This record gives sequence, structure tokens and C-alpha cells, in this order.
Amino acid sequence: MTKSFTYRGHIAYAHDLIMAAASFLLSTYLRLANDYNSFDLNQILPICALFTVICAIVFRVSGLYRGVWRYASITDLWAITKAASFIILIFAFIMFLWTRLETLPRSILIINWFVLMALLGGPRFFYRLMKDRRFDLSAGVIDARQIPVLLAGASDGAELFIRSLRQNEDIRYRVVGIAAENRRRVGREIHGVPVLGTVDDLKSITQQLPRNHKPQRVILTKDDMNGRTVGLILEQADTLGMTLARIPKLTDFKTGLKDQMEIRPVDVEDLLGRAQTPFDRYGMRNLSEGKKVLITGAGGSIGSELVRQVCDFTPLSLTLIDNSEFALYTIDLEVAQKWPAINRKAVIADVRDQDRMQSVICDLSPELVFHAAALKHVPLVEANICEGLATNVIGARNVANACVEFGVKTMVVVSTDKAINPTSIMGASKRLAEIYCQALDLDPNKATNTRFVTVRFGNVLGSTGSVVPLFQKQLSAGGPLTVTHPDMTRYFMTIRESVELILQSATLGIASESENQQGKIYVLDMGEPVKIMDLARQIIRLAGLQPDTDIEIKVTGIRPGEKLFEEILHDDENLVQTKAQGILLAAPRTTELTEISKAINTLSEICANGDNEAGLAMIKKFIPEYKPLKIKNGKIINS
Repeated sequence: MTKSFTYRGHIAYAHDLIMAAASFLLSTYLRLANDYNSFDLNQILPICALFTVICAIVFRVSGLYRGVWRYASITDLWAITKAASFIILIFAFIMFLWTRLETLPRSILIINWFVLMALLGGPRFFYRLMKDRRFDLSAGVIDARQIPVLLAGASDGAELFIRSLRQNEDIRYRVVGIAAENRRRVGREIHGVPVLGTVDDLKSITQQLPRNHKPQRVILTKDDMNGRTVGLILEQADTLGMTLARIPKLTDFKTGLKDQMEIRPVDVEDLLGRAQTPFDRYGMRNLSEGKKVLITGAGGSIGSELVRQVCDFTPLSLTLIDNSEFALYTIDLEVAQKWPAINRKAVIADVRDQDRMQSVICDLSPELVFHAAALKHVPLVEANICEGLATNVIGARNVANACVEFGVKTMVVVSTDKAINPTSIMGASKRLAEIYCQALDLDPNKATNTRFVTVRFGNVLGSTGSVVPLFQKQLSAGGPLTVTHPDMTRYFMTIRESVELILQSATLGIASESENQQGKIYVLDMGEPVKIMDLARQIIRLAGLQPDTDIEIKVTGIRPGEKLFEEILHDDENLVQTKAQGILLAAPRTTELTEISKAINTLSEICANGDNEAGLAMIKKFIPEYKPLKIKNGKIINS
């Protein structure tokens, strides 16, 4: 017997036995109301006692006391129905054996079934109603301390939020209405709260409400609401002077047992302008489960998220490579704490060191290599040309050559949309790395069957050096937020999406070997590009502030290597849809392996000598589409 049954369970048990006896007496009275006084009480009481004993046995074994009255639901009603049905059947059988059912009218059995369920279920649901509604005599009286809110989305989340508010003593919010995503639910109610309109017309909804019900905040009730819809709601809310927030996901676990649903600010990820792309988790699991995996750049934004997702798929072993001691220590510590059973090795190494890469891959014999190590900050690489080329090109070559030499089955190369029609050294260096790995993948004379899968994606929200952390830091300092050009646009994706794209592309690349897809590049269909200026304004609004009023947005001028817009493919690259939703396959121009190998060997000597001019000449030779922008006073003077 559990502790909960010993205390409150016994009270509920005693209550039910009293109700069982009362149900029999009441049923008898209802059936024999006109002739009840002439009925022999000495005959009724033994039968009532028998009925109560049967109830006591059935109640004890039926599981009625595992539920909590505070949360009485359809499940509890079903349990009561089953218990009452068993009791009536057993009682009828015993009475038939005892008296052939001659001492009682048989209709009492049916009446008693309904009365017993009512007396058992009624108090439970009355108790829940009392707790939820609290029978507050001031119901309908507006508490000025409560924040009037409008819910966006007439879904399960809205029902859960309203119910949560009613179950708490200290209510912080007052729901004045709901905005649905479609018109089918307009005019209906959820727990008495009306659906007043749709999310694309919040102004008309607020105009319907009396002055003391004007909402101060809009709360999103769906965690998968389309990014465009979220942006539209944010724009309307800002115009109407309301802030935007959302209820937490059910998977956002917290410590503590607070019986209250708190709201949180909207994440920048909610403003992608598109739904995040779902990928095949089963296929990704097969990619790395039980495999020896090695990840370069493991301490970076992409590398560390890659480590986390690979760990979820239980690799046989995991090697983490990074040249930053602190970054490597941080991700290694996280793996040790969250996935202690994984056989891991943290290696401080620089991908530019060819002998070191060969030694590591030779000793550890990985089956799958993810190459995420790179210098990616455009202006910094622009100012350090040879360093960028040494890491992004020579480093990629060193890892790729080691994979071929020591029989690695698959190498996944992480690239960028800046490699298309590059205007920066960073983009051009990543394109050279793509060309080299493409050539290896297409080379019929290579000594091993190493597959090379190249993945290209756009800007990652929240990654190190990206615009979003910069905006958030500037916002916390009181502004201004700096935008280099008012018309600058970028494709954005979340860190989760980018890593899942890497894993899914690797899965597709391995599976498609017979489909002649070697040397191709996988890209994510990222929808429409986002204006950086709009992103800055949205971040300010999410903080409950007004752009250009509370926080200034300052245009600082285009930096070296930047371009106004990014592309996900070159004009000559024909996109092919893959089996995975949202992933496309591009076929860019390729170069013979002997030619690109010779060029990169020369480039290695150039980088060792620090000859930036020679490095630029090599880039222009192999990437004719590379056209650096001429910038004067922060403005493009050629394109």
C-alpha cells in the first residue's frame, strides 16, 4: 500500500463506501417511493450491507485511488464506469443465487448503476471545479494587477494555458480573447474565452474589446507557428503597443514543481520566415550509431552542436579535434557529463598541420569524419588572407588526404553560401575546398572508396560571430544596433537545422552512391532571405522596446568582403530535388584532381611565405567568378 493511499486514499475510500451505501438506499427509494414505508427495513439493510461489501472489494482493486481528485478527468470517469458496472453485475449474480432476485425489483439494478456513478463521480468533478474556479465571489470583477493578454492560436496550447491560469491562486494574467490561425474557429469559445478573430487582423480584435480589456501582450500558444505568421503578429502587436511572448514547450523541463505555466519571450528562431525543416532522424541515427566518428572544429558553434547530435545517436567512439584549448575543454566536459558512456578522445590539433592530421586519423581509424574547422569571420579573413587560405583550403586538403590514405569511409565537408559567386576571401577559400573535395570524390583512380559529401548552408542564427549575438549584446548595452547597409539580406537557419542538414546530407550521400551523385553539393531550401534591418527591428521589439525611439539603429557601411545578398547556388548550378524534403542537390563546376592538387600545393607554399598577392592571384585563377567588391566610405562603388 502506497503512502498516498494511506492518507488521502483512505479518506477517498471511506467517502466512496458511504456513497455506495447511500446509492443503494436512494435507488430503492426512487423505485419504491410510493410504497417505501411498507417495505421491510430488516430486509433492505442486509442487502445494502452486501452491496457495500461488494463495492469495498471492487473499489480496492479497481485503481480508483491512483487518480488525483484535483485533476479528475475522462480517465477517472471511465474507471468509475467500469467499477460501477462490475459491482452491479456481481451484485445481480449474488442476488440471483440468494433470492432469485425476488426480494427486489430488477429495475433497481439499473437505477443503482446510474446513481452510484453520480455519487462517485460528482464529488470528484465538483472538487476539481472548486479548485479550478475557486468559486470566487469576485468573479467578473477585474483585478488591476492582472495583465490582460490576447492568445494567438486557438489550439491545445491555448486550452492548456487558460486551464493553468484557473488552477493557480496567484494569477498574473487575464485572457481577454483568442486570435485563431483560420476563420473556422472564430465565434467559438475555449473554457469560456471567445475566439474573436484571426491572427492577421489583431487591430479589429482589440477594437471589439472594452477599454478595461485592451490586451497589453500577445502570447503565442503554438511552438511550431510559421515564422512568417510570427513576424506578422509581431508587426501588428508593435503597432498596437503590445509586447510578444510565448508559452513554453512541453519539453522545456525545469527544476521545481511549480503548478504554473510561465511565459517566455519569443526566440529569434521564431522569426525565420519559414518553418524549420524536419529531417529523417532514423536515417541520421544509422549514419553514426556504432561508428567511429571524428569531428574537426568540435569546439565551434556548428562543431559543438554536431557533437551533441552525434552523441544522441550513440557512436562507437568519438574524437574531438580543435586548436582552441578552451573550446575543446568546454565541449569535452559537456560530453563527459551528458554522455559518460561514450568512448571519446579530445585532441588539440591544427588542421593546417598535415603530419598531425595524418597521425591522428591513422591512429584512431575513424569511419566517419565531419570537417567543421574553418575561419569564417568575413572581415577578419579579409584582413588575414594567408591565414584564411591556410585554414580553409590547406586544412581541408590535409584532412581529406588523410581520409583517403587511411581508408575513412565518408568525409563530410561543411561549406557556406558565401562560396557562391564569392566577393570575400572567406567565400573563395571555402569554394576552393569544395573544388578539391569534389575532385577527390570524382577521381576514378583514388586508392580508396572514401566518399566526400559537401554541405552548403547560410548564416546560422546564434553562431559565434553571427549578427544575432552581436545585436543582443548591443541591445543589452543600450544600443545602437549596427547594420552595415539598409538593403542587406541573408539566408538564415538555426543551429539545429544546420547540423541536421549535415547529418541528413551525409546519409543521402552515402545512400546515393549508385545514383551517380558524386561530386555534388547539398544545400538547404531556406525560403526567402531576411533583411538584416528587419531582423534588427524585430529583436528590439522582442525586448519590448521601440526601434529608433528607445534603441537607435545605426548604418555603419559595408565592410570589406561583404555583399548585399547571398545566394545558395551559382547561375550554372542546376538544382535537383533529393528524397529528403527541403534538401536540394547542386552540380557546380569541377576541376581535375591533378590540376587542383598542384594549385593547392603551390598555395601552401604561398601561405607559408605570407604572400597575400600571390594568394589572391591563385584564387582568381581557379575561381573566375570571384569578384571582390570595391568599397569606399562604407559604400559599394562596383558590383
